Amino acid sequence: MNPAEQHILNQREPFQSLMLYIRSVIKRTLPEVEEKYSYRIPFYHYANKPMIYLNVLKGTDYLDVAFIQGILLEQNYSELKDYNNRKKVRSIQVKNMEDFDELQFIELLKDASQLITKSKSAWNS
Repeated sequence: MNPAEQHILNQREPFQSLMLYIRSVIKRTLPEVEEKYSYRIPFYHYANKPMIYLNVLKGTDYLDVAFIQGILLEQNYSELKDYNNRKKVRSIQVKNMEDFDELQFIELLKDASQLITKSKSAWNS
């Protein structure tokens, strides 16, 4: 078991189920994605660059599904928000599976993967 998977399995519910589900959508949609464990959270790298991470922020009741280059995607995806006054990262707050739009998320993943492939660096657009 890799450290990212162990991190997910150590989460309390409902976060564990949400993370497992979203992880499965990411891996099914982008089979070439690499799951890594950085900054003590699961990261998903595409084209050898970090693209998305999953995090439960302390004191919150949601899973933060964060896109590294989210600022470049937010115009087409209104669900992406800047929750912590971040420069480039935008995220979706997921509280439960009922409110999670898998089809919209798949489109977002595909667009994010195309964007990250074209960029020189994940953190610089």
